[in-house]
Parts: sequence; structure tokens; C-alpha cells
Amino acid sequence: MTHPPKSSAAPPQAGAAGAPGIPAQPHGRPPAATRPAAAQPAPPARRTAFAEGAERLRAAATTEPGRLRIIGAVLALLVLGFGAVTAWQTSTRAAAADDVLRRSQPLSSGAAGIYRSLADANTAAAGTFLAGGQEDAKSRNQYEKDIREAAAGLVTAAANAEPGSAAEATVARLNRLLPEYKGLIERARTYNRQGYPVGGAYLRYADEKMQKHMLPAAQALYTTENRRLDADYGDATPYPWAAIGLGLLALAALGWAQHRVYRRTHRVLNRGLVAATAATTAALLWLAVGHAVARSGLDGSYEHGIRSLNVLHEARIAALKARGNENLSLVARGADTVTVAGQTYDAHYYDFDKDMAVLREALSEAARLADDDAGTAPVTAAQRDTAVWQRRHAAARAEDENGNYQQALDKVIGAKGATAECFDGVDRGLEKAIGHERAEFGQAAGDGRDALAWLPQGAAALAVLGAAGAVAGIGRRLSEYR
Repeated sequence: MTHPPKSSAAPPQAGAAGAPGIPAQPHGRPPAATRPAAAQPAPPARRTAFAEGAERLRAAATTEPGRLRIIGAVLALLVLGFGAVTAWQTSTRAAAADDVLRRSQPLSSGAAGIYRSLADANTAAAGTFLAGGQEDAKSRNQYEKDIREAAAGLVTAAANAEPGSAAEATVARLNRLLPEYKGLIERARTYNRQGYPVGGAYLRYADEKMQKHMLPAAQALYTTENRRLDADYGDATPYPWAAIGLGLLALAALGWAQHRVYRRTHRVLNRGLVAATAATTAALLWLAVGHAVARSGLDGSYEHGIRSLNVLHEARIAALKARGNENLSLVARGADTVTVAGQTYDAHYYDFDKDMAVLREALSEAARLADDDAGTAPVTAAQRDTAVWQRRHAAARAEDENGNYQQALDKVIGAKGATAECFDGVDRGLEKAIGHERAEFGQAAGDGRDALAWLPQGAAALAVLGAAGAVAGIGRRLSEYR
């Protein structure tokens, strides 16, 4: 047996060029297995939740049940939004009205009381000094009472002042000055008992501290509290336009929905939508009427209460300052002078004339603002006492200028027919008028605040009922498609 001859050629290598079944590769090109795969298309971007929600909403709007669901949701949101805004706006106004009645007006009157107590203490101190070594117990007790009332008023003002505010700084300053003033008055009283003329110098120094530092600070505190009162009035009286607008929009939407139901079903009434309309209408009427009554009461409390109180406080302060200058003119005995337009005047007599002019003007304005006999009568009595006071003061000044000091003193602090009687009459009349106007303010402001009582809670409850009625009414229509 013969065998085929063996070839001397080596078998082809796998992958070599020209090998059977394996195509030759171009020069420099890597095999197909090592080439990068072709780029795959990027997956579509995922839509946002908002876009998907909008797409579902558009899809739902193509069917009547879907449209009804959208209408029901919008109606419920409108009614609930109306209730929420009404509750928010009326609650802020009710709180501001309560602040007017319980906080800012009492604080304003308290600041005026601090001023009055300080001025009256200064007047009483001068009256006590004029009595000489035998102090008048009535004047002494009045001085001590005024100092206690001023200190108590400062405690209240400090407790209600906002940290870092101008009111807090003013109260701190008055608390620092009050003991200094008391110390000067005690020194003046001590030297006066011993008959030393230096007592008069201490009294004039105490009066200067009162007139130039303490009373201007008390006036600044009164101005600050009045600004707070005006701000509370400004927060309590504006119309709640946002709530009214939302209420009208909700009523319009409910009316449109009922008309739409009628056109498609020819049913005149949809109980749920009618209930929603009734609840929304009730809340809107309550809001409009309640706020109108509240605004009327608060405006009345300002016009017939606050304005009169401000003028009466001004008159009372002017009377106290006039009385203090009348007393001090006799204490100084011409030592204090002032030059005006080249003319030299007794400083305290000059200030007395200015204070009396302010008093007369304030009393005239108070009489004009008084709206009933109970308010007019004490002001008229104060005007009569002021006229008598001026006549008696002119007689006392004439005696003083003629060198008849004792006669002038008797006409100012004497037991009968003195100017002290007139001042007491003016002060009593003003105190009575202030009490009457304060009562009128409290009545009117209380009525205004009470008109807003329960309105926030009632509006919220009616809004919930209205939203439930709207959903029930639309749900009734939806049930017809099942």
C-alpha cells in the first residue's frame, strides 16, 4: 500500500490572510470583533410630573365626566380660598380693633396721664413752697399722689414698650430723671422751712429740669403712643378687598356651573350647588355687613372719642402749665426774665399768657367736637372758669407789679376768691369731660370690635360647607354616568 506524499508546507494559521473561510482584513483596520459598535439612539427624556398631570388633565377634559370633575375641583378650591382669605383678613382686623380698645388707647391715655401727673406735681410743689414754712397739707399730699401716679404710669409704659424702641428709651430717661427731680424738690422744701432764700433757687432748678427735660420726654412718649394708636386704627379699618373679590368670583363660578348643568339636563336646581351658593352668599354678606358695622363703630370712636380726648388732654396740660407758671412767677419775684422783640418780660408771666391762649383754643375745639349735652356741659363750665381765672390773674399781677406781694399771693393761693379756685374748677370740668369722652370711645370701639366677633370662624365654616355642597352637586351629575 502506497501513501500520499507529505507536503512540506506548514498548515495555515487561524486568522491569517488567505486562510479558508476567513476574509482578509485591509491593512491597518482592526478586526470586526475589536471595532466599536454603532451608536445606539438615546432613550426618550422622561416627562415631568407637571407635564404628565397636564396631559392627563387635557385627556380628562375631552369627556363630560372628566370636565365635571375639573369643574367640581375648581369650585371647591374657589370657595375654600374665599373662606381662608376671609378668615385671615377679618382675624387681623379683629385683633387690631381689640388692640385699639384694650391696648393702644389706654396706653395713649396713660402717656397723657404721665404728663399730667408730672405737670401737676410741679404745680403742687410750687404751691407748697409759696405757703412758706407752714406747708399746705393738701398741696403736699397732692404732690406725693402725683409722683406715685407718674411712677406707676412709667411702670405700665415700660411693660408695654417694644425692646429697643423710642418709647423704651423715653421711659428709661424719665425713670432716671424722676428721682433727680424729687431730690431737688426735697432740698428746696428743706431750705424753705429754715427760711433760707436758696430754697427758691433749688425750686427754680427743679422746675427747669421739669420744663426742659421731663415734660418734653413725656410729650414724646404721648406722641409715640398716639402713633401706635393710629397704626392700630389703620390696621383695623381697611376694606378686605381680597376676600370680597374672591367671594364674588366664587359666586360667579357657582352661577356659571348651575347654568351649565341646566343647559345639559334642563333641571332648574342642583341641590348641592344651590347649597354651596347659599353658604358662599351668607359668608359674603356677613363679611360685608360685619365689616361695615365694625368700620362705622371704629370711625365713630375716633371722631367722637379720640379726637375729643386729644383736645381735652391738651387743654388740661395747658391749664396745669399755666397754673405752674402763675405760682412760679411769685416764687421767682421777677428773677426770671425773657426778652422778646426787644422787650423784657417776666418769664413765667409770659409763659402763663401763652398757656392760657392754648387753653382757650383747646376748650373752643372741645366744645365744637362735643356731640351731646353731657359732653358739652363740663367744657362750657371750664370755659367760664377760665374767663374768671384770667380776670383774677390780671388783678394778682397788678398787685405783684405794684410791689404788693402779700396781696398778690392772697389772690393766687388765698382761701377765697383766689385763682386757685378757678384752676380747680377748670381741672374738674376737664376731668369730667375726659371721662365722658372715654366712655363714648369705649362704647363705639367695643361695638366695632364685636361686629367682627366670630366672623373668621363663621366664614371658614361656611366655606367648608360650600365646598362640600359644590362637590356633592357635581358628584350627583357624575353618578348619572356610571
